[in-house]
Amino acid sequence: MATAPHPAPPDEPQVDWPRVLDLVLLSRALDDLEETQLLPARRMFYQFSARGHDMAQVLLGLQLGQPGDAIGGYYRSRPALLAIGVSPIEALAASLMREGGYSDGRDIGTVFNHANASGCTALPMCGGVGTQYTPAAGWAQALVYKAEHLGEAAAGRAIAVALGGDASVATNGFWAALTMATTLQLPMLFYIEDNGYGISVPGHLQTPGGDIAANLASFRGLTVLNGDGTEPAEAASRIAEAVAHVRDARAPVLLRLTVPRLAGHSFQDTQAYKSNAIVAAERARDPLPRLKAHLVPAHMGEADWTAAKAHAAATVAAALAEAEARPLADAGRITHHLFAAPGDAAPMGGAPALPPGDETPRPEGQRLNMGQAIRRALDTELAANPRLLIFGEDIGPKGGVHGVTLGLQDKHGVGRVFDTSLSEEGIVGRAVGMALAGLTPAPEIQFRKYADPAAEQIADAGTLRWRTGGRFACPMLLRMPGGYLRAGDPWHSQTDEVRFVHSPGWRVAMPSNAEDAAGLIRAALRGGDPVLFFEHRALLDAPSARRPWPGDDYVLPFGRARITMPGEAITLVTWGAMVERCEAAAKGRDAEVIDLRTLSPWDRETVLASVRRTRRCLVVHEDLLTAGFGAEVAAVVAQELFLDLDAPVSRLAMPDVPPPHAPHLLDAVVPSVAQIAARIDELVAF
Repeated sequence: MATAPHPAPPDEPQVDWPRVLDLVLLSRALDDLEETQLLPARRMFYQFSARGHDMAQVLLGLQLGQPGDAIGGYYRSRPALLAIGVSPIEALAASLMREGGYSDGRDIGTVFNHANASGCTALPMCGGVGTQYTPAAGWAQALVYKAEHLGEAAAGRAIAVALGGDASVATNGFWAALTMATTLQLPMLFYIEDNGYGISVPGHLQTPGGDIAANLASFRGLTVLNGDGTEPAEAASRIAEAVAHVRDARAPVLLRLTVPRLAGHSFQDTQAYKSNAIVAAERARDPLPRLKAHLVPAHMGEADWTAAKAHAAATVAAALAEAEARPLADAGRITHHLFAAPGDAAPMGGAPALPPGDETPRPEGQRLNMGQAIRRALDTELAANPRLLIFGEDIGPKGGVHGVTLGLQDKHGVGRVFDTSLSEEGIVGRAVGMALAGLTPAPEIQFRKYADPAAEQIADAGTLRWRTGGRFACPMLLRMPGGYLRAGDPWHSQTDEVRFVHSPGWRVAMPSNAEDAAGLIRAALRGGDPVLFFEHRALLDAPSARRPWPGDDYVLPFGRARITMPGEAITLVTWGAMVERCEAAAKGRDAEVIDLRTLSPWDRETVLASVRRTRRCLVVHEDLLTAGFGAEVAAVVAQELFLDLDAPVSRLAMPDVPPPHAPHLLDAVVPSVAQIAARIDELVAF
């Protein structure tokens, strides 16, 4: 729009200042449109102005054009996104909930994503504060792996950038990513915009002294830079220095720039918590007048400045007209893109690396226990798929606390099978970034209970394909053991699998034997979705779970139950460790036992066909009775087969208490063979 950039002074990096101006003015024109027209008219519902943050963000975005670069942003990152190529039409279409925006009306418009194979990608943003850091670190680790192990030359120059406000440095995600980036020396830039407030909370209550850069000055393995994000020359110099260091040294940098927040946290925020003096001081630091002083007349004339403002207003008006010409997002497709589906366009991060496999088991050799079968499945997939990485706490030389990964690091190397820091947020978050970068991550959580710190990343990963309208996906295999083993306790014995069935977008597997475990592991690693794989501790070496190896290419599709014992008088529906107990209870009784094998999806057809024939149903599981997955099975059976039933649908499960430690107490709460048998007899005699 404006005149060509003038040569930079010797102490200033080369910057296309007219382009910077165009983008800053575009960002402000979008803010003005939203605040004066769209929000008051309730044509959109969320808005987070970037005024004050905008100039420095634009300078950052214009530094990111290398293929493989990625930004993990947050709700105030639109200026940087405009600078990497996000169209104002797309930005408005998303906020206006129109068809074809980057979420198709499924997510708030300020939560961006932008797939760009030839330039900088915007990783799918989340609504939670601090959730951007660990996926960005995972992307950075993927760049290192792709450069060093897959020979992808472009990855050797690309970087990952995480944008965050000063309040976000108090989150688990920030510290987990910082530990990852520094211990592994990842090409990652932590770009911290310090506006002095986290919503209404002042910075000194977020960070000791209110300056994260000062606090991290001596942090090992981290280059720390500090500056003023409102001074054009200083901001440009600091940003160029930070990006160049990450690119050239392949090492992390934290750059803190102070900026004013010239509007409330969101449109609804009146900033009543700020004094008039603070508001005036912030307005005095507006970077736009300082940008004008820097550009006029050194880089352009007054007429160029005026023309640039008019051009921004016209661009936004045209973008609004085009966005509003699109239809509203189609409610008929709201369930689409929750899982990978045949015929879907390949999303970024969602293409399976290997063909589906062989659905016919071909047993060979001696019987393996379930732990050995899982290890062998991981081993064969590591050999077949160079993009597969396995990681978690103690899974390297130790081989995991249950020995499942024993020997895999020796065979496949520390670059592919490696230990992590003790941070479940970091384990799952990095897996998201790796998956988005096209790798196949297989993280392990030591025990189910310890997945709780990663709950936000787990929830976000499941919805990622859906909330981006199928544009991105993050398939991964997330393994976690749980359940009783000789004794129990509230920390290592949880089996609340229903919690993850209730997380949209996750497939959930809970095998009862070695053959099924191997087939489901392979299905997960060759599929396009995130999979939660429960490994029951009591089954890893249980004689009942041992099976011959089913073949190096055997895949068991999800949602396919198995009738393990036929019968005519009653149907027992179960999974995991309760399969063995149900089979024992069914001996000598005319009972049919169904092992669901997977809970998301679950095989309704097999269950309904069996109950329609037997006319009775008992659901047995180890999880708590109230709101356990058995309630879902029972509800479906009752709804679909009410007139076919000869007895009420029944459930047998743990009472609503955590798993106790003492063996005799555990025996008192986990459904026993005797209890199952008694309930069978009661229902058959009903």
